[in-house]
Amino acid sequence: MTDAHVAAVRSFNRFYTRQIGILDKGYLHSPFSLAETRVMYELRYRPVPPTATELSESLGMDPGYLSRMLRDFGRRGLVKRQTAADDARRSHLSLTAKGRKTFAELDRRSSREVRAMLEQLPAGKRRSVIRAMREIQAGMGTEAREPGDTVRGEPFTLRTHRPGDMGWVIHRHGALYAQEYGWDERFEALVARICADFIDSFDPRLERCWLAERDGEIVGSIFCVRKSRSVAKLRLLLVEPTARGLGVGKRLVDECIAFARASGYRKLTLWTQNNLHAARHLYERAGFQLVSEDKHFSFGKHLVAQNWDLKL
Repeated sequence: MTDAHVAAVRSFNRFYTRQIGILDKGYLHSPFSLAETRVMYELRYRPVPPTATELSESLGMDPGYLSRMLRDFGRRGLVKRQTAADDARRSHLSLTAKGRKTFAELDRRSSREVRAMLEQLPAGKRRSVIRAMREIQAGMGTEAREPGDTVRGEPFTLRTHRPGDMGWVIHRHGALYAQEYGWDERFEALVARICADFIDSFDPRLERCWLAERDGEIVGSIFCVRKSRSVAKLRLLLVEPTARGLGVGKRLVDECIAFARASGYRKLTLWTQNNLHAARHLYERAGFQLVSEDKHFSFGKHLVAQNWDLKL
């Protein structure tokens, strides 16, 4: 950690608070501060009405400050209290009809302003900004979704490969495995050979590549390739850090298995390493069985390779 790192974070904080108008007297040109808007957000989207203590702890907000804010909300008719059934000393908080209407307008205004800010950026720049924001969340340990960040169905889509996708697969495997496991460029070379072989001998009846996309960005990949007449191989499963926890890996594995089964293969096999714990967990949950292990030195590391099979 250096002074330059600290200065960079502080500089970003100053830039972003100015960018989204936090420094204005009223957030979104409303009579409410950012803190008041955030409390209303929590009361609107939490599945179970919270107590004041729960709100204070989850938001890291001073209890006295929150108490004064809630009293003011009560005077304005925005918040109501309901005594807890198991403890008369505790009250659960929720928005009144007026409070929900007030927050809905703030929510719409916030979405409009963010949309207007993003629409000023070219599509490529916009995607990189969103990706950077997600990486900040993941890197700072706050990748879990907030109460209002629920999604309808899966927050991603799957598609088959298009020209240019193999370059992404090669680049992200090389970069991500170097970052997370310290593997050298020889792993990237292996991925490049696998991708080249896939394209050179591609048979759409018996082979498939899937890419997971989220908001126009690729966030995952998997391949089903022909090994023999009766055996297919699962290859190159990858999920971006910013998309982990969304079910991307499970969906990719399920899709690969379903395709292999529908294509008439009797067995699906894969090769992985014993330190890739998240991937191994997905394979085990899908019904794969570990059939062999082998120590080896590859990609600049001492590794233990594993072969897994799934009878179809």
